[in-house]
Amino acid sequence: MLDPARITEIADELLAADRDRTTVPLLMARNPEMTVEDAYAVQRLWAERAIEGGRRLVGRKIGLTSKVMQVATGITEPDYGVILDDMVYESGAVVEYDRFSNVRIEVELAFVLAKPLTGPGTTIFDVLDATAYVVPALEILNSHIEMQGRTIVDTISDNAAMGAMVVGGTPVEVDAVDLRWVPALLYRNETIEESGVAGAVLGHPAMGVAWLANKLAQHGQALEAGEIILAGSFTRPMWVERGDTVHAEYGPLGAITCRFA
Repeated sequence: MLDPARITEIADELLAADRDRTTVPLLMARNPEMTVEDAYAVQRLWAERAIEGGRRLVGRKIGLTSKVMQVATGITEPDYGVILDDMVYESGAVVEYDRFSNVRIEVELAFVLAKPLTGPGTTIFDVLDATAYVVPALEILNSHIEMQGRTIVDTISDNAAMGAMVVGGTPVEVDAVDLRWVPALLYRNETIEESGVAGAVLGHPAMGVAWLANKLAQHGQALEAGEIILAGSFTRPMWVERGDTVHAEYGPLGAITCRFA
């Protein structure tokens, strides 16, 4: 494990990369003794510094919810990051492409909580009871760490690659539709690039939220009422270039569009 001084140095390095819109060399390559818990400590300090600088915590994201991505990164569970107030866009937004590095898009559902969720022992039924509504969302992935050779430790330290999110479509209560079968078609410049259904997220997208509440309890944290939770992608990441228009259709839950300028 890393000593606190080194964790502080890494968090400051990532804050500078976020501010300057640059990338840094692989963390694991430079700190081979670094653990997953070290990575979460870096992320927590990064978030604390960002909040001290005037940004506000509005939610959390869950990543690596599919088996294929877990195998690819050598882990057996998802990861998480924080969502800050300046990371949230409405459908139809023109997004500044140069705000991000290694820009990719994922298709997700977002759960907005009406009640807090505190682990351990949180179940899918607790999540459904605590949810005010579910709404379509796109996650904009943003990597401040070089991509080639990246490990789970690098990703978690870098706020689980959370760059921003776009919300839109039709908010629904959890019993209005079978959330497992919410579909998505993801377009880039009028061409379908990816498709999927929400059940690809751990069998039910609410399962990711339950996992998150229980994982946060291990770190002395909880999910609060009003927070928005990105529940995990049910498509592969889609690369985006400057000038691209992204559109996602979610069947009965409507659609989201944004453009990268």
